[in-house]
Amino acid sequence: GDARVRGQTGVVSERRGSYPFIDFRLLNNTALSGEVGTKKKVKRLLSFQRYFHASRLLRGIVPQASLYLLDEDYLGQARHMLSKVGMWDFDIFLFDRLTNGNSLVTLLCHLFNVHGLIHHFQLDMVTLHRFFVMVQEDYHSQNPYHNAVHAADVTQAMHCYLREPKLANFLTPSDIMLGLLAAAAHDVDHPGVNQPFLIKTKHHLASLYQNVSVLENHHWRSTIGMLRESRLLAHLPKEVTQDIEQQLGSLILATDINRQNEFLIRLKSHLDNQDLRLEDAQDRHFMLQIALKCADICNPCRVWDLSKQWSERVCEEFYRQGDLEQKFELEISPLCNQQKDTVPSIQIGFMTYIVEPLFERWAQFTGNTPLSENMLNHLRRNKAKWRNLLHKQHSSSRSNDHSGQVTGSQEQTLNEEETP
Repeated sequence: GDARVRGQTGVVSERRGSYPFIDFRLLNNTALSGEVGTKKKVKRLLSFQRYFHASRLLRGIVPQASLYLLDEDYLGQARHMLSKVGMWDFDIFLFDRLTNGNSLVTLLCHLFNVHGLIHHFQLDMVTLHRFFVMVQEDYHSQNPYHNAVHAADVTQAMHCYLREPKLANFLTPSDIMLGLLAAAAHDVDHPGVNQPFLIKTKHHLASLYQNVSVLENHHWRSTIGMLRESRLLAHLPKEVTQDIEQQLGSLILATDINRQNEFLIRLKSHLDNQDLRLEDAQDRHFMLQIALKCADICNPCRVWDLSKQWSERVCEEFYRQGDLEQKFELEISPLCNQQKDTVPSIQIGFMTYIVEPLFERWAQFTGNTPLSENMLNHLRRNKAKWRNLLHKQHSSSRSNDHSGQVTGSQEQTLNEEETP
């Protein structure tokens, strides 16, 4: 048969015979699409009221008639946290709770104000806020990892990197706005599965972008669509907006992990030859790409409690993909088999081959600033903790094998109990 299902976004997914052609907005409950749409409209309206109120409070303006849509104590705590938004131990999970799940919108409003971007680009506050809400709502909250909280975390990291003296001394307002926008929108509308999955299930996005940087191209194009729809930059000359759109694409496309070596080799060459000229817009843009790449994968460089939460979330998303692949009788992708790929082993490999090489070069670029040293120290400590947990899992597994009385499910339970 030829069954067609229209998902929440109106994109058609197909199944011909027994082979799945899957649309991965997918995992949303399509039966509730009408109800969800209505709820989103109401949420958007309420979030504007709440954040208009919050933004006035953050600027120290107390309105005469309080809306009480968000508890005043929570607003006070959120405001206090924003005063420390440049600190590396900033807890984005706590901030998200204090802002009632609106961490990305609140953070962006604050950072655009702090960096003077609203005044410099003569941005309309209502339009700006509407755009931020659109971006936040286009993330899938059901994704354990690739959601709006991850986007807020990357944006906060980007803010920290933009303040590094080696970079900050040369940045223009355009550079700062591009850096923050790219960080906020770099994973927008992420389906919770990776590119190989989209390719092997013949997803329409894989065909559209010819199997090259499929997700990153989609994140970029979605961002441009929202920028144009919001008319946030409509008052700027056309050539300026076109340049902003192209540079946003260049930044977001740089987050494709398949291009890691390309960027690392180029960065190493610049550092070894000492030929970076940050007065040059092209070199500044390259370092913004590197900064965004660092911000995107900085979780292992955070304090252990935050780093561990992110590690568990990303692995949960991998495992969900593995379960889908198993359900549709597809080969389970690397890192997605919960029975074989443990959180510690995934994290140790990620840190060793992806994170360490990049952050060691970033530290070299910054001149080993306190922030860079802090991140590398966290990285080394966290890697040691994952190694310890992996050792405990192996010890537990060996003792279970010797006893011959422990089932696979019991072993999994034991391994889970080993994780603090």
